[in-house]
Amino acid sequence: MGTTKMLNAETADFETQSRYRAAASSPVRVLQIGEGNFLRGFADWMLHECRKKGLFDGSVAVTQPRPSGGAKLEQLAAQDGLYTLLIRGLEQGRKVERSEVVAVFRELIDPYREWERFLSLAERPELEAVISNTTEAGLTYVYTPWKPDEPMPSYPARLTLWLYRRYEAFAGAADKGLLLLPCELLERNGDTLKACVLRHCDDWSLPDGFRRWLEEHNRFLNSLVDRIVTGYPADEAPALFERWGYEDLLLNTAEPYHFWAIEGEPELDRRLPFVQAGLNVRWVPDLRPYQLRKVRILNGAHTLMTPLGLLSGVRHVRELMEHETLGSWVREAVAEEIVPAVPLEPSELRVYAAEVFERFANPYIEHRLSDIAMNSVSKFRTRLVPTLLSYAGERRELPQRMVTALAALLRLYRVKRLDDGGYGGVRFDGTPYTVNDSKPVLETMSALWAEYGTDARLLADAVLSREEWWGCDLRTPAGLPLVQAIARQLEQWEECE
Repeated sequence: MGTTKMLNAETADFETQSRYRAAASSPVRVLQIGEGNFLRGFADWMLHECRKKGLFDGSVAVTQPRPSGGAKLEQLAAQDGLYTLLIRGLEQGRKVERSEVVAVFRELIDPYREWERFLSLAERPELEAVISNTTEAGLTYVYTPWKPDEPMPSYPARLTLWLYRRYEAFAGAADKGLLLLPCELLERNGDTLKACVLRHCDDWSLPDGFRRWLEEHNRFLNSLVDRIVTGYPADEAPALFERWGYEDLLLNTAEPYHFWAIEGEPELDRRLPFVQAGLNVRWVPDLRPYQLRKVRILNGAHTLMTPLGLLSGVRHVRELMEHETLGSWVREAVAEEIVPAVPLEPSELRVYAAEVFERFANPYIEHRLSDIAMNSVSKFRTRLVPTLLSYAGERRELPQRMVTALAALLRLYRVKRLDDGGYGGVRFDGTPYTVNDSKPVLETMSALWAEYGTDARLLADAVLSREEWWGCDLRTPAGLPLVQAIARQLEQWEECE
């Protein structure tokens, strides 16, 4: 490389230095639990945009949820909290690529080494919000003994003690309550976090006044986040650093699309002015429509395409969408079978579907179908079975593309146990693949294929009758002959192999 200059407050350009100084002199208004790529490519970027537009005069204190995150905090400290976000993908069919140094961090606190410093942050009067991303596993109740002088490993327990510190510091003042915004990919994530905190209150016999303060003056907001953040581009980094004239070990990459639905009244945008900044954020009375469209359209399309794509030798989502027949098959399935079966405004669903297809075509993202295929049976149950049942019930006919997708799922699971203990099969062209799912599903699928593999109708009947897999007996949805339709498709493939 032609440079060894590392990004920090001294080496940054004049504009970044100005933004760094402004953030460093702004009060901490957000405590962030999570130092990873997603929050840095999502919430921190949003706050940076708000600061650029003069709408938010706060900064962020970031702390890691697990001890292993301490290394990332050290890297952030070495770069004075600065990092580059590279946004690239498609916007209205055109390639875009833009980069910017994000400057929102004022304090970096390792709670496992600086426990009292972390707790004392609760005494800052200017704080407005706590934003977290600790993974779904981090948003669970774990019994934790009352040891306030020691770092608590559980995030909900740590948050409970931290909030109690704030309650005591301000004598339960109503205006010192906070917005708590979990970004974990869990339905009703705000409700879940609140339930964990209240359970710790019970465990520790904390005062009733504190519980009332939590209930009445703090908002545990359910939210839905959506952006693909791909992290550090190791292969491309040297060339990027050569072009920019500096190195950045915290370089992060993300797609242009971003969406954050938060269950709360629009007036809350005065505290976190995302909408005012022109960001794709919505304060909504009910998250369920947004969760439903994401599960049925984005996740549903992924699950729909994956078995047939893998059997056809396709590796990535983008490759499939560019395929001469499979790409149009997916688009038609979404437009003609999925969208009509989702009980939401059709015009909004069509706009959302177009955004999804543009994201699928992002030339900078290699989203492997083999990753999407993990636990495909349970994914089909939650993402596609409700749509199939709705379509069949309303139209009194089977959605043919969805039938093909379900048949492809059964064909994908025509597997045998391998020497290494895994399970694998062969594609339409005879090349091998492996399948990742729960052991009981793989064992049962393998046994059913061994017993009924020569009779597609018996096989389909045995598979579709398993209510524990599909949530219902799927053999005759709305009285329609799904078993026969699946069997015909399997037989057609068998004739061609």
